[in-house]
Amino acid sequence: MTTTTVTTAPSVASSTSPTSPTTQLTIAMDGSYAARLAPAGDTGEVWVAERWTLGGPEPYAVTLPLAQPEEPGTGVLPMADGRVLVHRRVDGRHLFSLLYPTGPGTGELPLGAVECGSLVLLPPAPTGDCAYALAVGELSSSVWQVAGGAFGPEHVAEVPGRCSGGVWLDTTGRMLALDQEVDGRTKTVAIDLERCGEVSPLLQIADDSNDRLLLADPAGGLILVRSDAPGHDLLGWGVLGSTLPIRFPECLRLADCAVTPFAIQPGQMLMPEQCAVALRIDGAAGTWLGLWRPADRTLHQVAGPEGWLAGTGLWGRDGLLQLPYVAGDVACGVARVTPAETPPAAASAEGVPEVGATPDPPAAAAAPRPVPLQQAPLKGRPSGG
Repeated sequence: MTTTTVTTAPSVASSTSPTSPTTQLTIAMDGSYAARLAPAGDTGEVWVAERWTLGGPEPYAVTLPLAQPEEPGTGVLPMADGRVLVHRRVDGRHLFSLLYPTGPGTGELPLGAVECGSLVLLPPAPTGDCAYALAVGELSSSVWQVAGGAFGPEHVAEVPGRCSGGVWLDTTGRMLALDQEVDGRTKTVAIDLERCGEVSPLLQIADDSNDRLLLADPAGGLILVRSDAPGHDLLGWGVLGSTLPIRFPECLRLADCAVTPFAIQPGQMLMPEQCAVALRIDGAAGTWLGLWRPADRTLHQVAGPEGWLAGTGLWGRDGLLQLPYVAGDVACGVARVTPAETPPAAASAEGVPEVGATPDPPAAAAAPRPVPLQQAPLKGRPSGG
């Protein structure tokens, strides 16, 4: 795979701290807008919500300052109409508002509050006109619709166990996948938000394994999972609605590195194994980019743009991977990467092992309703450590 950047930023490994609020850019599923907390002022210790417009010919950012700056832990989420959802915690209550630019100032529309302990925003909904949050209790977890409803925050589902994650399984915002921990084991379940939060199994590789869903392409059905079913906690891939087993490519196992997928190339409805996947790689040398297809036998490692907001990006309709960055005098930049079928030798990762399993044959399109990925032989299962 080769890289083609359309910016002046040099390509180097990113050294941005993964815990800094400035690295946490959230992109809408349609790629129209993004939002983050951005530093304001000379000290860089004051935070404001910032909206990125990505749907036009050139990206640009608009800050949304208020009379009082935001706390570093404030959550932000882009909406389809250009407004930004803000989640603040004040005196044990979770407050939600919509921010929008009004000429020289910022408008704010309060939406209401939820009183609970832990609550986090879920990834942007596919339609972009509503937003959801997950509250985790001791025995169960609650899904709240916090924007887009008629009367403020609304409780829409109650799921047994402690839940985490959050992956949308369709393009309508009906089916949501959560990682559910019950009796010390974690499995992924599907929540039907239009049927009073009906829960059904989704990912169950082995009875005694911990299985988590990381990413899903609702159109093509490709999913990325993390499971300890092979004996170690590994990255694997499968297809929604398929009876084929989850596969765990050897090339995604990098010594002393954390590998995290963050974007799947859409558009391969009949051949999901041809979808390119973007991965964030964290190691002692910093943070860089991985590009891989399930049908390939190599993980290609390349440097991200300088100032890359690491772990964020989106595949465009033109087949280019868009990587947001902030560097120097560029306050809102997007580098574009083209995945090629055959990479030059310089772009290949030295010493990266090949995939241990034979690629799946072309799979059928995903079923309208997720089919549980049940126990099946694990191809390429390592025999030991």
